[in-house]
Amino acid sequence: MGYTQDEVLQYVREDDVKFVRLAFCDVFGTQKNISIMADELPRAFEQGIAIDGSAIAGFSGVERSDLILHPDAATLVPLPWRPEHGRVVQLFSSIVRPDGSAFPCDTRALLARAVERAAQAGIVLSFGAEQEFYLFELDEQGRPTQRPCDSAGYMDIAPEDRGENVRREVCLTLERMGVHPESSHHEEGPGQNEIDFRYADAITAADNTMMFQRVVRTIAHRNGLCADFSAKPLEHAPGNGFHINMAPHPFSEAALGSMVAGILSQTSAMTLFLNPTEGSYRRLGGDKAPAYVSWSAENRSQLVRIPAAMGEYRRAELRSPDPSANPYIAFALLIHAALDGMKGGLALPEPCDIDLFSASAEMLEGLERLPTSLAEARAAASASAFVAAHVPAEVLTAYLRA
Repeated sequence: MGYTQDEVLQYVREDDVKFVRLAFCDVFGTQKNISIMADELPRAFEQGIAIDGSAIAGFSGVERSDLILHPDAATLVPLPWRPEHGRVVQLFSSIVRPDGSAFPCDTRALLARAVERAAQAGIVLSFGAEQEFYLFELDEQGRPTQRPCDSAGYMDIAPEDRGENVRREVCLTLERMGVHPESSHHEEGPGQNEIDFRYADAITAADNTMMFQRVVRTIAHRNGLCADFSAKPLEHAPGNGFHINMAPHPFSEAALGSMVAGILSQTSAMTLFLNPTEGSYRRLGGDKAPAYVSWSAENRSQLVRIPAAMGEYRRAELRSPDPSANPYIAFALLIHAALDGMKGGLALPEPCDIDLFSASAEMLEGLERLPTSLAEARAAASASAFVAAHVPAEVLTAYLRA
């Protein structure tokens, strides 16, 4: 990635590209796109491409529905599963109104503003994503079922692990797209899988998260399976987590501690955006998904853990989000909370070095609990000055009414 407009146009001419997909997402993080013919790309760069915003979840009403997509040349990526002849490429796009003014529900732009705020403070925050998903069988009509593709467990191998070839194909496809997975394995649930990514800047990490879900769904379907990223697909099995690793640059232990302190101080207010579905709250509090606002060094029952690592691998891991979160909003809010903690010199509270899943009521006294329902999360977000400062009113309203 990192192309200029001229380089993209040259690539399209020389590599038999026939279709260009302009990608964006709705306010809830579902990827959308419009496909244009390759010879329309110069116009797209110069003038943008119009779409009907009233048909996109959370965007706008019919009375002011016209929106314009402007492709970001730096995000050019081929779609390897499409034909080699008459190739298809994708560009992520920004969204503006016809008069060129900012569109408040463009969540990628929301993240870009958070990154700019950090840059003005001389800080860069890197992100590494870990997303879990289930692979379910299809029925005779090709419709998704809730039958897991296997009954394997944590880090099992083939033949018990029937997701191995899917994960392999996903990783190889992502590599061809310029995205670099770090590791993959079978997770604890039957048919549950995880693929982890290297650190990247916030916008690249969010773009990669969007592409990852799309690639997984595409490869799963090609293998006669359905990929499910929902928070709690099976009632009696672990939910799907979206663990978010963060590290500040320049790095210091003080900066890491203040970053985590800032995140802890705002997590309850942010929970609506990190866990935006009813299923999210069936996941929290069990199977290593946290329920309390706390941190520890290596303890996986905590909201935040700071693993024992040195140098470039020193990081903090937030364990509450699930894959139904819009990564652009999630990363933007985490940046703002981290910056508030770092600029304010917030100190970490004492670590909570106990297993919160088996702790007694007496041991849990004094710990702040995360919202236990979508209604509680909506109330916390509505009452938050932090959310009001960093989430456009149109976006908040969409989440409160969803």
